[in-house]
Parts: sequence; structure tokens; C-alpha cells
Amino acid sequence: MPPSPSTRSQAAAPPRRDRGDACPGALRLHQAADGHLARIRLPAGDLTVRQATALADAADLLGDGHLSLTSRGNAELRGLAEDCGGHLAALLRDAGLLPSERHERIRNILASPLAGLDRHTPSDVRRWARELDALLCASESATALSGRFLFVLDDGRGDVAALGGDVSLLAESAGDGAGPAGSALLRVGDDPAALRIAGPDVPQAALTAAEAFLAAAAASGSGAWRVRELPDGHRLTARDVAGALRSAGIEAAYVAEAPISAPRTSPPYAPSYAPPYADSAAPGIVEGPDGDRALSVLAPLGRLTVAQWRLLTAIATDDGSGALRLTPWRGIVLPGLPAATAAGRLAKLTAAGLITDPASPWHRLGACTGRPGCAKSRTDVRADATAAVATGTTVPAEAPTGSPPLDAPVPPLSLPLTPMGVPVYWSGCERRCGHPHGTWVDVLATAEGYRVALVDPDTAPTAAPASARTAAPPAP
Repeated sequence: MPPSPSTRSQAAAPPRRDRGDACPGALRLHQAADGHLARIRLPAGDLTVRQATALADAADLLGDGHLSLTSRGNAELRGLAEDCGGHLAALLRDAGLLPSERHERIRNILASPLAGLDRHTPSDVRRWARELDALLCASESATALSGRFLFVLDDGRGDVAALGGDVSLLAESAGDGAGPAGSALLRVGDDPAALRIAGPDVPQAALTAAEAFLAAAAASGSGAWRVRELPDGHRLTARDVAGALRSAGIEAAYVAEAPISAPRTSPPYAPSYAPPYADSAAPGIVEGPDGDRALSVLAPLGRLTVAQWRLLTAIATDDGSGALRLTPWRGIVLPGLPAATAAGRLAKLTAAGLITDPASPWHRLGACTGRPGCAKSRTDVRADATAAVATGTTVPAEAPTGSPPLDAPVPPLSLPLTPMGVPVYWSGCERRCGHPHGTWVDVLATAEGYRVALVDPDTAPTAAPASARTAAPPAP
């Protein structure tokens, strides 16, 4: 979880933004070492089969034959030619993936991937995400948001509430939780206070909170891209947003301490979900409320081949509901399969090389792009992470061929950590692009070798990669 107000003074000072946000998008391509990169925003990670097919076609025709999944549930295409922008835009536009070209980089909306798919969790957050996206795309003022500003809509289980949203909403179910969400708690940035918003008002309230941020950023003169970047004296609080909501005719009740869940920061570290909530970060079969099943799989190190992607699309077409959901854990959920075929389809995905078992050594293991795709990376971290898995560990025990020499001795954290529930993330430089939130194992390539450390925001808030804030890498 990002530093709380009590620890913020120990962390790096908020950067002053003196230039526009250069975060890549579907229309603004980013020059990488392996060609151009396009990032396609997918609010709530939602894709129809037609849209998923269009992305596969784009990767095949224009890219390197792979699709990358990001920590915000978006998709990236790499290895694009410099002059392919028009062709790519046409493919995306025809599939309905560009509802507003002026807003395409700001459609950053995370939602609980299993909302409505397992027992007793309200599906409202998915509807809220669609309504918020429509409001964003119709808002002239919203075009001033940066490509890094993030909305988070949690269905009540606490799976995405702690993922660093600028505007975060946690659904509060009516009755026993099986029905629609009666209200939601709205938080901005790190303010521990929240506002209780009636369910029908949630999408408009989220947009109003974002507009309040824009007003605070303009008043501060800091050029802030995110709520946490607002300087002291101009910080945005729940009380500030309450005033903006009243002006918009939206009622909000102040809650001093909002009970928003977060990953544990003491062993065993993994977040816990009281039954009947399912762990939306774990691969496998999810039992639905009406006898249906959903398949949840992960992509090794967040990358899929077009063949793997087309297999997922085919299963969604033939056996599922005709939809796919991308997750912030670089996974894919296929809803709506009958119980009789779910296990067989999961076996096919296992054979295709996707992660389908929570016990897999690839589960909770991630890496940045590394070489050769990123010129800033010191080494090929993906190859090194793969070599570490082959030796039965999740962090380096010895230097793989082609890597910088490792520090000696390697600290005890070189033991396999994934069963404890700690995400392990390999980074090729100090920017640590795409690193997890909460507690995680940082495997960092340095000039002297890999450095392994446990990042725990409760006990060592300054151990988090504060340099990433000042270097401002593209948000994944």
C-alpha cells in the first residue's frame, strides 16, 4: 500500500511536474528498444471476443506476435513499426476499443475481476466501471487528467482497494451481500477518511472527485499527475471532495476511518478473503452462484503468444459468455463456462503454457520488460527469472549466464518465497516499472549484481522505490 499520511514525510518529496505526461497510449506510441509500444486501456479489463480478436490480429500483423498484460489490467503491443499508427488505430476503432480518441489514455479504471462471478459478491462494480468510463469519455475537463491517474472499484473483498488508486471506491453490500451494493466508500489518495456514497451516485461521484483533484493541482501550480503528488498545503482530502460533491448535488456521509482492506504486511503476507470470497489473484476454477464456472489463468511474466491469446478467445466463444476480463495480476478470467466443461478447458490452457495452478512457481512471479526491449535495463531479467525458476527458486541463487555477478553472499531471502504469498518482482533498473503494491520481494539488477530485499511499507516505508516517482517511468 502507498505510504500513509503518517509516513509520507519519510518518503521522497512529491515531484514537481514541469512537462506534460508522456505516458503511452493506443494513439501515442512509445519508442522502446525493440520497436514502438502501444498501450490499450481496457476499463475494468473488459473485452468482448471481437475486441480480443482485434488485439490478436494487431499483434500478428503489426507487432512481435505477443501481447503483454499490465498491472492495471490493460494490454500492450510491442515491436510495432513507427509508421503503423494509422493501421493500428483503424483496427482498434473498428472493434470499439477507441470510444473517444481524446480520452483514450485516461480510461484507467480497475475493478474487482471476479465481481458477480463468485458467491455473494455484487456485480455492481462492473456496471459502475462502464458508467464511469462513459462519463469520462463525455467530459471535457477530464481530458486534463494524466495517463497515470487511476480509478479503483472494489466489490468489497478488498482485492483491488489497496492497489494505489487516486480515487478508490469499496462497495458495501445491502443485506447479506448477495444483492446489489447499497453504497460505496470513496477515498482519495492516502487520506484514511472516506465518504459513503449511494450506489446509483458512485460513477458521477468518482468523476467529481477527479475534477476536484484537477482543481487542486491547478491551484498548487505543481503540475501534479496524481493525488499523492499534490504538495503540502494543497493536498486533496475526503472533506474537500465532500464539498465538491455537495456542489454537484451528490450526498456524501463522512467516515473518519474507512475499513478498506490491504495486503498483509506480516507473515504469511497474502491477503485473506473470508468465505465465500474467492482469491481473484489465484489461478484455477471459480465456482459461480448459478452453477456456472469461471476460469482464471495467469500469463508467465505477463506475456502471451498470439496462439495462447487465440485459444483463450476460442474458449470464451465456444464455452464461455463471449467475454474476457484482464486482471491487475497479469491474468485473464473467462466467465460463464458450464461446470461440465470447465476442467477440460483448464487442462487445455495448462498444456498451452498458461499458469492454472496456485502452486505453480510462476504464480506471484513478475518482471519488468528488461533487455532487449528496454535500453535502461542492465540485463535480461526475464531470462534470469526463468533460469531461477528452472533451479527451483524464485529469486537468484547464482548468476545465470549473461547476468551481472551477484552479491555474495546472497541473503536468506533467496529461498523460495511464493508459497508464503509474497509477490517476487525482478527489475532491470531502479525505476522498477510495474512493481507490485503492498509487501513484495524486490530482485533488482545493479551494477554489482542482483540485490534482493523485502519491501514492507509498514516497517520500511523508505525501502519502496521512491526513485520511480522522480524518474517518472511510464505507468504500466
